[in-house]
Amino acid sequence: MDIIEFAPYASFPHLSRGRLHREEESPTRTSFQRDRDRIIHSTGFRRLEYKTQVFVNHEGDHYRTRLTHSLEVAQIARSIARSLHLNEDLSEVLALAHDLGHTPFGHAGEHALSKMMEDFGGFDHNAQSLAVVTRLERCYPRFGGLNLTWETLEGLVKHNGPLIMDGKRGFLPYHIKDFVRNYDLELHTFASAEAQVAALADDIAYNNHDIDDGLRAELFEIKDMSELPLVGRIFSSVEEEYPNIDTSLIIHEAVRRLIGDMVSDCLAETENRLKQSAPKTVTDIRNLNCPVVGISGDMVDIDRSLKEFLFENMYRHEKVNTMTREASKIVCRLFEEFINDPTKLPKEWQAKSDIKGGEITARAVADYIAGMTDRFACLEHAKLIKT
Repeated sequence: MDIIEFAPYASFPHLSRGRLHREEESPTRTSFQRDRDRIIHSTGFRRLEYKTQVFVNHEGDHYRTRLTHSLEVAQIARSIARSLHLNEDLSEVLALAHDLGHTPFGHAGEHALSKMMEDFGGFDHNAQSLAVVTRLERCYPRFGGLNLTWETLEGLVKHNGPLIMDGKRGFLPYHIKDFVRNYDLELHTFASAEAQVAALADDIAYNNHDIDDGLRAELFEIKDMSELPLVGRIFSSVEEEYPNIDTSLIIHEAVRRLIGDMVSDCLAETENRLKQSAPKTVTDIRNLNCPVVGISGDMVDIDRSLKEFLFENMYRHEKVNTMTREASKIVCRLFEEFINDPTKLPKEWQAKSDIKGGEITARAVADYIAGMTDRFACLEHAKLIKT
């Protein structure tokens, strides 16, 4: 295999800004490879196997979980980063870590926990991911969290763009605001190109795999997508090319081609932006007034129409809504029980709380619930109902 030479604006591991707690470098791995390994070996990453995207865990064995989604995002991110001569290890670790802060029951769980935390600074899954890797993971005797590099922490927080625009600080989630008091992540700039790649890979994977899951769950049919730009054409071309194959093979082939087309568009658009902005270093990438990684205007329209279709035909489907309502009830009931009686929390979490109904207790409860898997949340809820 050819050795890929990094572009000058890539993130070089030997130029990393380091870790909050100083450690000796590994003789066998770069700093970003080490970050990746720490994520993979973390408790939070293992729990992603039993946290779902749209469908609750027991609905079926073949639907995406947060773990399979993260692996698929990492594969797409590495491919894009490699083609752009960026550091694919950094893109990979951000892809693997981006969902660590998600609650059980997908977006339904997050919305419910956000509602319960309205009076206590809110809940944000990106901020929760930062909390997981900097505080909640307990692996090392010298420090809390995973002690990841500055570049990885920056990417987790800012992969969707700066959090301070034109010198104005909008609402900052508690965990981010608290962390940056002592460790500046430069919230006013964009993140590295590798972080931007991971964010776009997430979007590509999410849309296409929701098509796959939605079709397999029979929430909609292939014919329902015939008018969607690009999507309808690709499905039609696969059906014409292979008229007698199983529907499952049609779905897989069409989704594969869709991902390929979106990746190709991303590469072409990003290379054009790089040519226009002519960055010389990763600092130049951060200081641009717009993201350097993106998709074309035509693909933006395609993406928008696909999201609208999925919203109407999948996320609002009665089967999904039934699961959503039940999941929301479970999360809200758990929160209410724990915040009103912290003694119902496990002892280690009781130690992190104070008075019932207080802000410190609310944050401890939110951290505890956010770390739950779907099935553990259901088990905890069942215990509370019996008591």
